[in-house]
Amino acid sequence: MANRLMVVIPCYNEEEVLPETSKRLVEKMRSLMDKGLITEDSKVLLVNDGSKDRTWEMITELHKENPLFEGLKLSRNRGHQNALLAGLMTARNRCDISISMDADLQDDMDAMDRFIEKYNEGCEIVYGVRNKRETDTFFKRFTAESFYKLMKGLGVDITYNHADYRLMSNRALNALAEYREVNLFLRGIVPELGYKTAEVYYTRAERYAGESKYPLSKMLNFAIDGITSFSVKPLRLITTFGVLFILVSIGIIGYALYTHAIGHTVPGWTSLLVSLWFIGGAILTAIGIIGEYIGKIYKEVKRRPRYFIEKQITE
Repeated sequence: MANRLMVVIPCYNEEEVLPETSKRLVEKMRSLMDKGLITEDSKVLLVNDGSKDRTWEMITELHKENPLFEGLKLSRNRGHQNALLAGLMTARNRCDISISMDADLQDDMDAMDRFIEKYNEGCEIVYGVRNKRETDTFFKRFTAESFYKLMKGLGVDITYNHADYRLMSNRALNALAEYREVNLFLRGIVPELGYKTAEVYYTRAERYAGESKYPLSKMLNFAIDGITSFSVKPLRLITTFGVLFILVSIGIIGYALYTHAIGHTVPGWTSLLVSLWFIGGAILTAIGIIGEYIGKIYKEVKRRPRYFIEKQITE
């Protein structure tokens, strides 16, 4: 049975890669239609996330040339996760299944066939998982793999080596719509939906053109968002370290009283300074971690809109 598919692609300054991306998408969508996996009225939704180049103009031109393409323009740059969510929420009432992917052609489009086959077998969510990271630099590969291991260690249910290349059924999209949080980390939210899932492995290619939209600073912020949105273990670690400091301090007090009693009290500036700097650093780190959580609460309680749609191009 053919399903109506909407491919959702967030775009930020993608004018260099969009011509090739759109060309390959047309070929892929036609192939899926010919195989009877998707219906003839399936679409590709390109979400412009406040691009500063000609991305939106190119999306408009693509729609005029081929009604397969539709466009969504956010009022300003809201970040990859919000742009992706805006596309998914726009698509959810107009499709049976959606597939989200990046515009840089690193995600293997041929995996979409297997995504749909898994859906037809009864899976509501299908994750695209990289089977290797040979195209990444050593630093990016090391930090990415460390991030996934850290998240697992903190108890977060996250799929290893999965980004945002996934299939979601209409049912899963409607469940996702129930999550109102401002601090979005979709890689952590989607597994929480609890529906039947599957994994499809693929080889990730190099970026076709342009530059990565995730420099080190954004990657760090993304990692912090993921950890603080789905785990309270950092707060528990603070408590654990606090108890350890108390035990150590009791031992030091006991030692100080003992040396005083036997008359061997010797001023120790080095040990005093080391202790002060260490404890001071630990306190500041603890305050910083607690501050991150308070900042999250502050953002959530204000309930500000996550994005505004300025324009929408449909058939």
